[in-house]
Amino acid sequence: MAKQIQKGIDYRRLYRDLISYKYPNKIEECRSILEKDNIIGFDILMLQKKLAFNFTREDSISDQRYKSYDESTIKKILQFQEKNQLNNTQLALHFKLSRNTVSKWKKLFTNSIQL
Repeated sequence: MAKQIQKGIDYRRLYRDLISYKYPNKIEECRSILEKDNIIGFDILMLQKKLAFNFTREDSISDQRYKSYDESTIKKILQFQEKNQLNNTQLALHFKLSRNTVSKWKKLFTNSIQL
């Protein structure tokens, strides 16, 4: 079973409140993720993608410095790449990652991914 991202933070409630307040038209689209027993890092990424947060370029650059992913999230991202037949550049753009990071992850985790 996947670990919850950080103990003490109720991401389900946080995102449910955010969606109902700011994005009420996207409640149905996000319902499947919010009803999961455990919300993991990949689920947070997918919620952010569905909500299409509009960050400025400066916000995006500063946020990149503080991102960290657990092993299960990295594997899910690489499975997403495989499932959607994306190359490293497309995957990096989709999740706002560095192409070098994607390459590094593929070297480290490709043998351990089970589809």
